[in-house]
Order: sequence, then C-alpha cells, then structure tokens
Amino acid sequence: MNKIFALLVFIGVPLSIIGGLLHWPSVIMFAVYCVTIIALASYMGRATESLAIVAGPRIGGLLNATFGNAVELIIAIFALKAGLVEVVLASLTGSVLGNLLLVAGLSFFVGGLKYKRQEFNVYDARHNAGLLTFAILVAFVIPEVFSLRMSEAEILSLSVGIAVIMIILYLAALYFKLVTHRGVYQHKSDEMEEHEEPEWTKGKAIAILALATIAVAYISERLVHTFETVAHSFGWSELFIGIIIVAIVGNAAEHASAIIMAYKNKMNIAVEIAIGSTLQIAMFVAPVLVLISLFFPTSMPLVFSLPELAAMATSVLLMIVLSNDGDTNWFEGATLLAAYTIMGIGFYLL
Repeated sequence: MNKIFALLVFIGVPLSIIGGLLHWPSVIMFAVYCVTIIALASYMGRATESLAIVAGPRIGGLLNATFGNAVELIIAIFALKAGLVEVVLASLTGSVLGNLLLVAGLSFFVGGLKYKRQEFNVYDARHNAGLLTFAILVAFVIPEVFSLRMSEAEILSLSVGIAVIMIILYLAALYFKLVTHRGVYQHKSDEMEEHEEPEWTKGKAIAILALATIAVAYISERLVHTFETVAHSFGWSELFIGIIIVAIVGNAAEHASAIIMAYKNKMNIAVEIAIGSTLQIAMFVAPVLVLISLFFPTSMPLVFSLPELAAMATSVLLMIVLSNDGDTNWFEGATLLAAYTIMGIGFYLL
C-alpha cells in the first residue's frame, strides 16, 4: 500500500502543478487533487506515527489529530478566502461526523474483526464525553438559538466571543491532560503497549511532514477553485461537497492512522485520534477559522444549519453511549458506520 501511495505522490504532485498551469478541465483536476492530497496525507500519517512511537500514546494521538487536521485547516482557509463560507461550515460538520462515525466506526469494526473485545482508557473516554458535550451541544447549538433574535453584526460578535473561549478551554484541556494530570488516570492497557521501532527517524519524519504539508497547501488552493464547476457537473450541493468530499479528503491522514492502530490493538491511540481530532476541530480549528475570517471580505459566524447541528449532536450522543464503558467490538463499529451512511444519504438528498 505504501508503494501505491508513493507512486500517487510522484505522479500526482507534478500532474497537479502541470494541470493547474495548463488549465485542464476542473472535473479531472478535482479528482487529481483529491487523490494526491490523500496520498500526501498517508505520508503525514506515517510521519506522525513514527513521532507518536517516540512520544507515547497521548501525545502521539494529539500529533496524529493535529497534522490530520492541518490538511483540512489549509483547505478551509483557502475556501474562506474564496468566500465559500457554507463549504467551510459544512466541512467542519463533515469532520465531526467523519471522525466520530466513520473513523471511529472503521477503527472499532476493523479492530473488532481481529479481536473480540478491545479496551481503551475509560477515564479518557469520560473526560472526552464532557468536552464533546460542551464543544458541540453547548458551543455550537447556543449560537444558533441566540442568533434567531440577533442582527448579523451581533451574531458575529457572539461567534468571536465563543471562539476565544473555546480556544482557551481547549488549551486548558491539553494542559490538564498532558501536564497537571498526566498519568493520574492511568489504565492498565496503557502499560501493556509493546515496544515498537519507528519507521523513520525523528529528523526524517519531521522533514517529510514539513514537505507534505507544503505540497498539501499548494494543491488545496487549487482544489478549492474546482468546487463550483464540480458541483454543477454532478448536481452536488455545496453542503454535500463540504460534509462528505472535503471532510474525507481533509481527514484522510487520521482515517488511515486510526484504523492501523486499531488493527494493532492500540485502541488508546485509535480513540485519541478519532475523538481528539473531533475536539480539535470543534474547539480549535473552527474557532481559529472564525477569527481568520475577520481578515477576509466575508466573515464566518459560528452558526450551522439545523440539519448540520442535528447530525453533529446525534453523533456526539451515540459516541458517548458506545464509548463510556471503555471497551468496544466490531458491532459497535458497524453501528457507527450505519449512522454515518444514513446521514450521508440525507445530506446528499438535501
């Protein structure tokens, strides 16, 4: 598989540059850009996995989530620059659904096919449940409720205030988990991880990560400009492109990493990637995009549509119910995947 991704990178990056300069058809370039970004994301995933082995499961999961979300953050910034606010909000929704239902679902399902029962840190699960409830049910739903009786300027002011609070709380959560309470809620499975050698050295992993991120940034800018033509060609809405297409392409790195970790029975890292990435999207990436949008002609308030809010809230509640016991199996994975499929059909038909 790694050889296939290497081939796709060596073919896809030059094609992306040449096709963009020669103005090849947008539909063709959309496919080239998406495949190339996914291939580059695999390199980012392997680099972060090497760093994760050195850093440990919690910091490793954070690294995977961060650099997995870096792709989507880059795409979203260029989309905001182009004034595609609805696509950005939809891609944020798609990331929440993709991480909680698709990534976690595939991880639980694939890992469950190999192991009848897989355990992960129940204390982390309960801690994350509280943060998920805050990030989605409080910080996303409240602006929607209050916005019904506010002007556009007031909605933007509320969004900026919420964005600042969420960033502060997210940083506080990291400080809590990695500094003040590091190791306090240790789980027996944390101590049973076998020693594994990283694929790449620390220096090589960082270099590959940097080069892949630069390439993704260049291709993402090109990708954004194909959205309108592709939407008209296939009859897709901007909502569907953001929630399904951009979210899957943008989160390809952690998709692969989480599934690999689950297959190796490293569920602490797999769960940290899926849920940690969701929290990072909701509590850091979304607020940062709100603040960045203030420097563009079209600002982005933190107000989602009713279907988006309902889908995210349902995903959070389902994940909390399934993960609160600290273990999982293939059937729970299938349940999450079924929920993702139902929502995907719904957004396609909207």
